[in-house]
Amino acid sequence: MSNFTLKIRASVFFLTLLVSLTAAKVLAQTTISGTVTDSDTKETLVGVNILVQGKVIGTISDLSGNYSLNVNQEPPFILVFSMIGYTSQEIEITGGRSNLDIQLAESTILGQEVVVSASRVEESVLQSPVSVEKMDIIAIRDAPQASFYDAINNMKGVEMSTQSLLFKSFNTRGFNANGNVRTVQLIDGMDNQAPGLNFSVGNIVGISELDLESVELLPGASSALYGPNAINGILLMNSKSPFLYQGLSASVKTGIMDESGRSKAATGFYNFSARYAKAINNKFAYKVNFEYLTADDWQANDFRDQSLLNGSTIASGNTSNNPAYNGVNIYGDETNVNMISVAQSMIRAGALPAAVLPLIPSTAVSRTGYLERDLADYGTKSLKFNAALHYRINDRIEAILQGNIGFGTTVYTGADRYSLKDFMMGQYKAELRGSNWYVRAYTTQERSGDAFAVGTAAQGINEAWKPSSLWFPQYVGAYAQALQGGLDPSGAHIAARGVADLGRFVPGTSEFNNALNDVTSRPIPGDQNGVGAQFVDKTNLYHFEGSYNFAEQIKFAEFIVGANYRIYDLNSNATLFALDENGDEFNINEYGGYIQGSKKLLNDKFKLTASARYDKNENFEGQWSPRVSGVFTQGNHNFRASYQTGFRIPTNQDQYINLNTPQARLIGGLPFLADRYNLNANPGYTLANVSSFGAAVTADIQPGSPVYQQSIQQATQMAITQATQVVTAQVQAGIIPPSAAPAAIAALVPTLVPGIAAQVVPANAAGANIDQLQPYEIKEFKPERVKSFEVGYKGIWGNKLLVDAYAYFNRFENFNGSQVLVQDASAAGLQGPNALTGLNLIGVGSGGRNIYSMPVNRTEIIKSYGWAASLDYQLPKGYTLGGNVSFNSLSNLDELAETGFQPSFNTPEYRYVLNFANREIIDNLGFAVAYRWQGEFVWQSSFVSPAVSTRQLSAIPAYGTFDAQVSYKIKSIKSILKVGGSNLFSKGYTQAWGNPTVGTMYFVSLTFDEFLN
Repeated sequence: MSNFTLKIRASVFFLTLLVSLTAAKVLAQTTISGTVTDSDTKETLVGVNILVQGKVIGTISDLSGNYSLNVNQEPPFILVFSMIGYTSQEIEITGGRSNLDIQLAESTILGQEVVVSASRVEESVLQSPVSVEKMDIIAIRDAPQASFYDAINNMKGVEMSTQSLLFKSFNTRGFNANGNVRTVQLIDGMDNQAPGLNFSVGNIVGISELDLESVELLPGASSALYGPNAINGILLMNSKSPFLYQGLSASVKTGIMDESGRSKAATGFYNFSARYAKAINNKFAYKVNFEYLTADDWQANDFRDQSLLNGSTIASGNTSNNPAYNGVNIYGDETNVNMISVAQSMIRAGALPAAVLPLIPSTAVSRTGYLERDLADYGTKSLKFNAALHYRINDRIEAILQGNIGFGTTVYTGADRYSLKDFMMGQYKAELRGSNWYVRAYTTQERSGDAFAVGTAAQGINEAWKPSSLWFPQYVGAYAQALQGGLDPSGAHIAARGVADLGRFVPGTSEFNNALNDVTSRPIPGDQNGVGAQFVDKTNLYHFEGSYNFAEQIKFAEFIVGANYRIYDLNSNATLFALDENGDEFNINEYGGYIQGSKKLLNDKFKLTASARYDKNENFEGQWSPRVSGVFTQGNHNFRASYQTGFRIPTNQDQYINLNTPQARLIGGLPFLADRYNLNANPGYTLANVSSFGAAVTADIQPGSPVYQQSIQQATQMAITQATQVVTAQVQAGIIPPSAAPAAIAALVPTLVPGIAAQVVPANAAGANIDQLQPYEIKEFKPERVKSFEVGYKGIWGNKLLVDAYAYFNRFENFNGSQVLVQDASAAGLQGPNALTGLNLIGVGSGGRNIYSMPVNRTEIIKSYGWAASLDYQLPKGYTLGGNVSFNSLSNLDELAETGFQPSFNTPEYRYVLNFANREIIDNLGFAVAYRWQGEFVWQSSFVSPAVSTRQLSAIPAYGTFDAQVSYKIKSIKSILKVGGSNLFSKGYTQAWGNPTVGTMYFVSLTFDEFLN
């Protein structure tokens, strides 16, 4: 254990001990009791929170609206009575009272929420120093979507990338991604990322909606308080305390998922959840949660052609008109070679006559692929368990032990599509907290189960049936035979594929299923028995942190300090991550700390807040993250401005990945991996550089080019020399008379020229253009940084209209992008005696080529800007009308385009949401509707083929969705019946390239809550 770890733990121990001793003094006990009622209806209110201000002690009103609370403190002190949907009351207690009856009024003024996320202290959402969005219990309950996680998409400036029914990645302010590593998701203070992947897996193993108290979202950079990777936003989900939310609750939800492109258009889904919480003497409380969901998932059915080879287009390409067809959601067809390269190898091996070579076109051919639906497990399921024990050591300290564990099967999109089958993740936490401090330790344990890479699995099935070393020669041989038989080139390609595919495993057969099970049971990349597609990840995360607010010690301003220490214990059974010199996977250590101060000025109308944070990852230099913000308040109007910084430490995969995929070998950006693959001594070349070189070579092998003519002359002279040697040997052996030698030479030369020319022409063409190749220089890999400037306004007009707006400008440095490099696979590469060819780089040489993809820092400065605004208006009789609109864009896109860089902004310029609702049109009956729209944009990622990405053809079409729900409160059984649907009246839509088409979902739910009001 490092000295730093010991110091952190010792500091935490002594801080806890000091606060415990300070708080342990037992004072005279004060008892307060009474009843809480609705000020309008006079009905008793059940489940009202009653807390002692500045302490952890509190209780709730029982099923009769009564409460009783014992406080180990002499008066005076303040009791806070609060309940979602009602205006809170603060009552000063001056003596023991047994008849303190309280009436709470329904909240009729907008913007009354309290948030913690913006400054790590409780404050009005109106006076937050930065943009913040919040969903409370009622908003979650009334959302016109099937789940609260879907409803997050209605928040201002938020977009989703739906990779499956349960796997969705949220994002704000551009650079959206599947498995988004630029945002952070916390559940009860625990980072909900999968440690080996460094991104949250949606809510597949997250929090149960029954146990969810609130959701807070901070868009944009948040590193100053929350550390690494909160560069695009942070989502905080807080569960219900068993002290404050007691009793039994349960929910049954079912419905229909409908999308015409699926194997079966309409299928059912089923969801059951239950929660039970109990407090004993307001000292000890516990809760347990259970949730299960099962469904047939949305399917990815995009069969457009990504290859753009042989004259195809995205829309028109198929296996009939493009031999190199590569369907977006078809896998195994990524494997392709040039027919000339295969033919040359066959000629050298004596498997193809040299005279046939002129019949073989310079055309790429791919293997026949399989549909995603035939490979991935679409039987989505999610099983979640949660339990927590809370113990109030005294009125000022509460101890918490909590465990969350989830199991699931779903699909997500990375460089490949991944079928997460029987995935498991557990989070276990121990925490001590007071009213102004906490110390927390937790671990996240990730287990990938039977997860596998879908594309790699398809490749493995093809190789198990017939190796590519056999399939491609069969194709080329059959093609040549078909041409000689009188077919045109198009017909010859179809015939050749039929011959090469004869006996191919058919989905659904025992042969196919056995091959799939065999390939997916073998870890990536495979072994001597064949290709492996199993994705193995058993990485663990260990995290320690603490925070202290000096509000009781320092009065002139508010100061908070905090620190954390984190360990990633990488474990992929050597399938995903690189190994050290001892054959072990790496551990990664990080630590950080922050301080924040805030002061009210100008008669408390202006609040100035400043913070600074330092973080250190052992593989990178330390990072400073300052933030300064100011809020000016005049009545109900609040004006804010802030300067924030954020940074993103390269993910564990960006640092240590060493994974072979069908497209390329993915390697991390740390220096030892470049050395391991000899990329410094035998350098790589960018795709753009290789493509330009290949185009020049292709031009020079055309019959009309000077290089071609010279090469044919050279080949002819070489053929004459070889023919002379052969015929001379025949004359000396007495096979032919000397007089016949000239005619024999003349007859032999034409048969030798094609074979010699096949070697000489491309070699000369490559040699003539070799100077065009420029080795890629690998530089130091650094964390990505952002500087963010924001101004905003939030205010209430006439107690009816809530206005919230902001504008921002971001400046990114050391932007993390991926770089594809092509390396000559021969031992010497282009640095050796054969440097004049370079043919391996364009895939027609005999030595082959290596393709690497690695993360690098871009030298360009990325500049983005945007704005968002929302209006919420309270109409008469309980109706509410609202909406929000957001705009995001890159300000220097043209400048970036000139360098050829694709920043993967992946965000529509405009998106908006409109909503209309009434929680109670008539007694107990309410409704809510929402319409969401977003514009078209281009998606860029490692899943998009380079040809499509380079030409900006991976467009995600604009779409709009209409969601609605009607709810009825059945008080006699303390339940709410909710009927609704999402994406009503619209066709299916896709949110990212290669992701599934999301259709219409109809749902009905019945939720029972023992404390339902």
